[in-house]
Amino acid sequence: MIPPRQPPRIVLGSTSRYRAELLQRLLPDFEQTAPGTDETPLPDEEPAARALRLAIAKAEAVARNRRDALVIGSDQVAELDGLILDKPGTVERARAQLAASSGREVHFHTALCLLDARDGRRHTHVDHTRVRFRALGAAEIARYIEREQPLDCAGSFKCEGLGISLFEAIESRDPSALVGLPLIALARLLRMAGIELP
Repeated sequence: MIPPRQPPRIVLGSTSRYRAELLQRLLPDFEQTAPGTDETPLPDEEPAARALRLAIAKAEAVARNRRDALVIGSDQVAELDGLILDKPGTVERARAQLAASSGREVHFHTALCLLDARDGRRHTHVDHTRVRFRALGAAEIARYIEREQPLDCAGSFKCEGLGISLFEAIESRDPSALVGLPLIALARLLRMAGIELP
């Protein structure tokens, strides 16, 4: 008698605690590993294309060492008037990003790649979210940065925390995408790969 095929391990190719917290909503058991991907932008690369390229690269990098797994790669790129807003890294850059976003609309492109390392099959998705910022004063921006320290977040805010107070509106098909992992699309891709959800 042939034993039943073991379900694959699920591996999140990211060290982001935000993405891990989101994935825990769908899956109680998964691994998390750093993809070690070069995230240098390519010349004249569109924001959505950059997000998708990096999501695929992250999944592929992890899959090279995990041939038994379903690997999730994800990346998010924030765009203001065609310019990419990277993770600020410093208080000064965060202040400048939020000041530039004040009273304006920022687009977030959140890409997802689910790669089955057992056979190389790959499924992708890109979610688009529009965030309209309130008019923000310098004192508000300073208070927000001091309280939440959003230096590792594209766009310089955490929408799952106090960052929500900076907005007038969010337009998205999937509210989890803005945090960094579009769960509606991911659940669909996991079901396509044979993972039972719910």
